[in-house]
Amino acid sequence: MPMINAYAAQSETSDLAPLDIARREPRPNDIAIDIEYCGVCHSDLHAARNDWGGTTYPIVPGHEIIGRISAVGSAVSRFKVGDRVGVGCMVDSCQSCSPCEQGLEQYCEKGMTGTYDSKLPDGSLTYGGYSKHVVVREEFVLRIPEGMDPAGAAPLLCAGITTYSPLRHWQVGPGKKVGIVGLGGLGHMGVKIAAAMGAEVTLFTTSPGKAEDARRLGASQVVISKERDQMKAVRGQFDLILNTVAAPHKLDPYLQALKLDGTMVMVGLPDEPHPPAGMGNLIMKRRSLAGSLIGGISETQEMLDFCAENKIVSDIEMIAMAEINTAYERMLKSDVKYRFVIDMATLG
Repeated sequence: MPMINAYAAQSETSDLAPLDIARREPRPNDIAIDIEYCGVCHSDLHAARNDWGGTTYPIVPGHEIIGRISAVGSAVSRFKVGDRVGVGCMVDSCQSCSPCEQGLEQYCEKGMTGTYDSKLPDGSLTYGGYSKHVVVREEFVLRIPEGMDPAGAAPLLCAGITTYSPLRHWQVGPGKKVGIVGLGGLGHMGVKIAAAMGAEVTLFTTSPGKAEDARRLGASQVVISKERDQMKAVRGQFDLILNTVAAPHKLDPYLQALKLDGTMVMVGLPDEPHPPAGMGNLIMKRRSLAGSLIGGISETQEMLDFCAENKIVSDIEMIAMAEINTAYERMLKSDVKYRFVIDMATLG
């Protein structure tokens, strides 16, 4: 098995540092990809630092991968050497359960295989995109549309699909009023995509300084959520609220902002549970509190094509691989607009 350059964490307290890892030779249905760019997701930090428990070390994070195909297996039919492609949050699933057959591999009943810190059917550990090269089965490779900025496209493979999938599932479009809670890596994509779908978009934020940026991204209204009068003024207005905040907070003020039959969808995963929501805020207006996890491969391709058509990419700050530990510290302070992307040409 060839050895390649990567960056890995050796423990929950160690910085990420260079490490040579093994990648398999392409099998008949595999695609080998030379990585050009890799987005930096907050999940990478949580996994590297074992915030959710269960991390296997060494861990090579990264599940927002863009690159060029360097080799294809003998059975590959949809891609060729030289194509620009992407790999998102998963690289395998059983392909035979009901969710998989519906194109919902992220909900695989046997458990989808994550791009990093997960086990493949042969028992080997997956390593992510903080590396020079990756080998992935064809079914989990995505085509990057012609003309799309590859660096800006990288975060679409997690932040983009995480917000697109619930907006699509709950049928957002013209005439719908949508609230987005939080303007970070996920939230800024939610604003862009919901606006492109034709919805009237409101950003909920605790930071008045984000109002101008929210409007630039497509929001028509900004509500400062720590201002009680502003929250009271929007009660009962929204068809859908997409909550992207990955920190514990009170949900009731947002539930009260929903219309009859409105839904709040949670896509942020905090380290600790949110305070319990008041059942009255759900029962009295037949409101729903739901969750959503990324999207299947076909829906992710649909999202990429939608974003290309609407000229949507992530707002990014490019970094060198050696800057990743500083980037993690800045992420903890929300000091990025709105997603770091690693230029993998800087990795040896």
